[in-house]
Amino acid sequence: MNTLDYEMFVAQNPWAIVGLLSAVVLAITLKGFALWRAARNNSSGWFVALLLINTFGILELLYLVVWGRNKK
Repeated sequence: MNTLDYEMFVAQNPWAIVGLLSAVVLAITLKGFALWRAARNNSSGWFVALLLINTFGILELLYLVVWGRNKK
């Protein structure tokens, strides 16, 4: 897909930008929350993995739901 095709797609589908920006905001929010929880749980291995591996929110969501429960 060249630049002209992309520009035509965006011009014809303005909701594509809204969807893309929503996905980016969600991914950044998940990454921040997962990094915060890994830091609070003293999980330095998870913190580094979450910081370096970009899975667009999938690894972060798995960490938050499965492995990142608050330690009491």
